[in-house]
This record gives sequence, structure tokens and C-alpha cells, in this order.
Amino acid sequence: MNKPEEECNLFTKKRKYRVILATAALLFVGTSGGAALSVNAASKDTKLPCAEMFQDNQGTLIVKNLKTDHVYVCNPERSRQRFTPESSFKVPNALIGLEEGAVIDEYDVKRWDGIVRPFESWNRDHSLASALRASAIWYYQAMARDIGEVRMKSNIERIHYGNMDISGGIDTFWLDSSLKISAEEQINFMEDLVEETLPFQEQTMKTVKRMMIDNDQDAYTVHGKTGTRLSDMGLGWYVGYVERGKTDWVFATNVDSSGTTAKTVTLKALKSLGIM
Repeated sequence: MNKPEEECNLFTKKRKYRVILATAALLFVGTSGGAALSVNAASKDTKLPCAEMFQDNQGTLIVKNLKTDHVYVCNPERSRQRFTPESSFKVPNALIGLEEGAVIDEYDVKRWDGIVRPFESWNRDHSLASALRASAIWYYQAMARDIGEVRMKSNIERIHYGNMDISGGIDTFWLDSSLKISAEEQINFMEDLVEETLPFQEQTMKTVKRMMIDNDQDAYTVHGKTGTRLSDMGLGWYVGYVERGKTDWVFATNVDSSGTTAKTVTLKALKSLGIM
């Protein structure tokens, strides 16, 4: 068995074990309850002010401590429901683009095609990293076309990303289209990225994690990516993780609003838990 096959088999075994463990041990609560959801029987029941955080927005949030496996959740039923990832897919897209050589590194520049798009920050040349920070869709669409359907599908299946359906078109499948993923699945994917157990090269994962830095403070560093369904602003994501000392916390939030709203809800939760 060659090394890529070994890495993929180890990754698959880990993912299956995680699903079994979560199914057997999770304790669920609704948005109004706010108690902890835990995969660790010894974890304490610590409450989150879910109703206060979400206010009038419908959504779900998961925060997991990777050191203790303690998980906090708002609206567990929705946390298992799949939605299109929108621009939160830029994280796996960047990993696949780097791994497949569709881009050389995070500084690889694509020239703006001159088409004026809705956001001014999109209307200029971008690198892989700057396009992620500005959420410039056109850059990642061009990179997806360079990756191609065969290699894209193969990689998405290797990492078991959501329903793994890219039938909606090579440069649109993640945008209110065929690819869908739940908050729970986003948490699993993000944990694998943080722990660098995805079936990619170590340098590829380190590069994307560095690109995701959203807020770098002395006590903590937030790595995150928003996503918004631009057609109606009716779906927003914020996914990522926080480094704090020797402990990492992964998070995934989606709401029936924008990525900005999802990010606001997440930051409230992280502050409520004393993570930031």
C-alpha cells in the first residue's frame, strides 16, 4: 500500500470512529435550553445563552474543546441539517488547489478580469490568501476550473466533505447548489484541519490555517471563514477555530441571515465561554 492510500485509510478510520463516538455520547439541547452537548461523560453542564446570542435569527452553533472533547451546541437538530457551504468552502478549495498544484502558494496572483462585481474589494488582482480574506468568489471559481471536475471530486470524497456532490457545476457547486454540509460535519472537517490529519501534505494544511487568521491577539488567535448565500442573504456561515495557549477550540455556526451575523453570534459564544 502506498503512502497516500495509507493516509486516506487512517483518515477514514478516524472519521468513522468519531461518528460512532458522537452518536453514542452526545446530549442534545434546543436553542432555548443552552446546556452543554458533550462527547465526554465527565464534561460539566455549562450553559450558553443561546436565545440571547441568536436573538431573532434561526440557526445553530457548535463549539468544541479539542483538549477535553467537551462540545457546546445551540439547536442540535439543525446542527445535523445540511446546507450549502457558500464561501466557507474556500477553506477546502484552497487546500485542494494547493495540493493539486492549481496554485503555487498563498501568494499566487490571478489578474482581475475587469468585470465589475458587487463588492469593491473583489475588483482587483488577488492572491490565494487575499481572495480568501476578501471572499473574492471569482478567484476561487477560476481555481476550481483549473483543478477540474475529476480531481475536485476525488479530493472532496477523500475528505468526506458533506454530501460530496459537485454536480452543480465545477465553479458553482458550493454556491446555493448541489454541495451541502452540516455544522457537525464542518466541525469534523475543521478538527481534522487543526490536527493536520487530513489526507494532504503538512505544509498545505499549515498554509491554509495561516491564511485563515482573522484576529491575532496576545492571548488567543481566531482562524475563521465566513460564507453568505448572496442570492437572498438567507444563509450565513462562520467556521474555524481558536488557538488559546495549549488548547484549540473549533466552531461552526450557520444562520438564516448573513455570514456577518453568523460571525457575530460565534464571537458572542466564544466570549461567553471565556475563550476570547
